Amino acid sequence: MTPEEYTGQDATGLARLIREGQVRPGEVVDAAINRAEQIDPALNAICQPRFEKVRQEQPEAGGTFAGVPFLAKDLAQEMAGMPSTMGSRALLGYVPDQDSEYIRRGRQAGLLMMGRTATPELGLKAITESRLWGPTRNPWDTERTPGGSSGGSGAAVAAGIVPMAGANDGGGSIRIPAAYNGLFGLKPSRGRVSPGPYLGEAWTGASVDHVVSRSVRDSAAMLDAIAGNPKGDPFTIPAPEQRWADAIRSSPRPLRIGFFTESPYGSEVDNECVEAVEATARQLEALGHHVEPAMPDFDGMAMARAYLTLYFGEVSTIMEEARAQTGASDSDFEIETRLLGALGRSMRAVDYVRSRRGWNDFARALGRFFGDYDLYLSPTTGQPPARIGELETPTHLKFAARMLVGLRAGSLALKSGMVEELAQENLARTPFTQLANLTGTPAMSVPLHWSDEGLPVGVQFGAPHGDESTLFQLAAQLEAAHPWWPRYQSLWQRL
Repeated sequence: MTPEEYTGQDATGLARLIREGQVRPGEVVDAAINRAEQIDPALNAICQPRFEKVRQEQPEAGGTFAGVPFLAKDLAQEMAGMPSTMGSRALLGYVPDQDSEYIRRGRQAGLLMMGRTATPELGLKAITESRLWGPTRNPWDTERTPGGSSGGSGAAVAAGIVPMAGANDGGGSIRIPAAYNGLFGLKPSRGRVSPGPYLGEAWTGASVDHVVSRSVRDSAAMLDAIAGNPKGDPFTIPAPEQRWADAIRSSPRPLRIGFFTESPYGSEVDNECVEAVEATARQLEALGHHVEPAMPDFDGMAMARAYLTLYFGEVSTIMEEARAQTGASDSDFEIETRLLGALGRSMRAVDYVRSRRGWNDFARALGRFFGDYDLYLSPTTGQPPARIGELETPTHLKFAARMLVGLRAGSLALKSGMVEELAQENLARTPFTQLANLTGTPAMSVPLHWSDEGLPVGVQFGAPHGDESTLFQLAAQLEAAHPWWPRYQSLWQRL
């Protein structure tokens, strides 16, 4: 199989070639490995390859993606016998003894697991530059980040190493790398994809697994393969009326779509991100949809504080688990992670619960919005991808963090203003994605715009809980009207 034949297909296309006997699974895997060995040294997207092992494996017969190579994300998506590091030195020794439900269903669909992709430590940043694995680079401009936390997956798919790769999204970690890498990325509804057996709800229900992909049909078919709730999950979400892979064959009904470009946090939004939304609004109207300015009415800074509170509690818990699982010490974690852990340990339970109850306010506000509109449209991110190292925590903040952690003064840090400063550093560039996580609603980033510099600029659509079908149908309609696949061909000629 030639490199052009391999990269010229999405996962659905590769699976069809294998089913029809035009190519053998081993040839496809070899093409993927050759591509990885050629391209990945410049990107650092794959942190744990398993190339020789995957060459010896046979795909599950009859699966939707039988024989298609796949990369899982090195955060959740646990694989039996393989370290699950979450981008942290502290978890290098953590080796799960069974596959996660996500991986089990992926293997059942016929995917062949080539390895695991890089993520920032514990998935905490919208850049992928961990101390453990080093920086991962964006194939559109290797001086820039591919985003995070599914940055390794985003870079690998955009570069043509695999047609789709594992991702998860607790604050934008599917949609941000999709936007920065010119990919399609849908975050499903809360409960749609099981995080079991290791968790009942990931990040208290804010996070959910899926993929980043180059085509809408791959994302739809993959969700068909991995969705569902095994026994032991906390609840069951109703299945769609028809498979998503079938739903995208029909155009959506005329939709009422409210769009906005103002940051919920009051942070600056780049002109290219605004233009992407405005151009998309015009495209939607040409397709017969009704589009007008409208924004859900909620307190943006209250949402930012609620999101950070989630960070504090989750990070402190993960750190305690890592110490128990691997014997890790504090020095095995990055200083920013240690500060977040200290903040979590200093927080009162009553404050955490009060913050968690506040998620209901955002869900009700979004519910009122969906009383008038079918979807919302916004930028996916507020700024273009940062340059590698640009978002490194400033030296003075690192020094202050070390002092506060060393003094075990987490409560002082909560009052010092440092938290707000860190929030501005980490959330201001990506202020549009957290709403879907705290409300549990589905949202997607669609690659419909490129900047004057040739960088992808994603636009985001959000829908009511459980309505992935409308999102997929609209995405497929936009993909047909304004195809983005030719952009990849020009990228690959440069790599």
